Amino acid sequence: MDWQQIIGFYHVATLGSFTRAAEATFRTQSALSQQIKALEEELGCQLLERIGKRKLRLTAAGEMFLSFARETLKRHEHLMDDLHELKGAPKGRLRIAAPFTTLYHLLPGPIREYTARFPHVELKMLDRPQQGVFELVRSGDVDFGLALESEVPGDLATLPWKGVETVVMVPPDHHLAAAASVTLEQVAACPLILPPRESKLSSRKILEARLRELGAECRIILESSNVELSSLYVEMGLGISFATVVRDLPALRERRLKFIPVVGLPASDHIAVVMRRDKTLSSYKRSFLDILFRESPAAGPHL
Repeated sequence: MDWQQIIGFYHVATLGSFTRAAEATFRTQSALSQQIKALEEELGCQLLERIGKRKLRLTAAGEMFLSFARETLKRHEHLMDDLHELKGAPKGRLRIAAPFTTLYHLLPGPIREYTARFPHVELKMLDRPQQGVFELVRSGDVDFGLALESEVPGDLATLPWKGVETVVMVPPDHHLAAAASVTLEQVAACPLILPPRESKLSSRKILEARLRELGAECRIILESSNVELSSLYVEMGLGISFATVVRDLPALRERRLKFIPVVGLPASDHIAVVMRRDKTLSSYKRSFLDILFRESPAAGPHL
C-alpha cells in the first residue's frame, strides 16, 4: 500500500466517481482504476462495486478503508501543520464554506487581513447553500463553515459570530413599508419571492405551516435561493421576500428596501462558525477565528 493509493481511493470514495477523482488528483482514470485494483488485491477484498454504468458503492470493507484513509490524511495534514509551525513559518491549508451572501458581504475584510498576515497559507473558499456547508464540514472537506446557528445540526459545533434578524423585504413605496412589524397573514396576502421548497429554510417552512392552519394560499411569483437575486426583484416591485440580515451592514443602507420584523418568526439568530466537534486547530487556523471575532465579539462556543 502506498500514499498515492490512499489518496486516490479517498477521492474516488468521497466523490463517487472515477472521472471526478481523476480530475481532483490530476491523474488519468485508467491510472486511478489500476491503483484501486492493486489496492484491493493487496488487501484481499473488494472496496468498491459498480451499480450500473456510472454509480459506485462502497462495500463494507470499503467503508472501513475510507475511515482509515480519512483519518490518515487528517493526521498527515496535522503533522505538516506542526512541522511548519516548528520552523516558524505557518504553512498549510485553510478551507471555508459559506453561502454567497456571507462570502460577498461579510468576509472580504477578514479575508483581506488574513491573507496579508498568512501569505503562505493556501486558502480555499466555497460558495455553498447551508445544507452543502454542513455536509462539507461533517465530511472534513472544509475547516470552517458559516451558517445560521438555528439551522446547524446538533452533531456539529458552533461559535456564534454576528447577530441577525429575520425580516421581510419590501420596496419603499409598498403599503407595508411604514409598519413597525407585520404578520405572516399580511405577508401571505402579497406576491411572494421565496426560497425553493427543497431549500428547507425555516422562514418558508413556518410560513407554509401557518398558511395550512389558516386554510389560506399564497401567490409565489419567484422562487430564488439567492437573497441578492430576491432583493433585486423586490426593489423592482415584483413581490416581497424574507431575508436574514445583519442590521448594521453598510451595504443595506444603499438599497431601495425596507426591512420589517415579522411576528411569528424568530426575532434574532446568529451567523455562526460551524466545525466538527473533534476538530483540532493549528495556530494559523485559530488566527482566522481571532480575526473574525475581534471585530464581532460574541458569546463563547456553543459546543
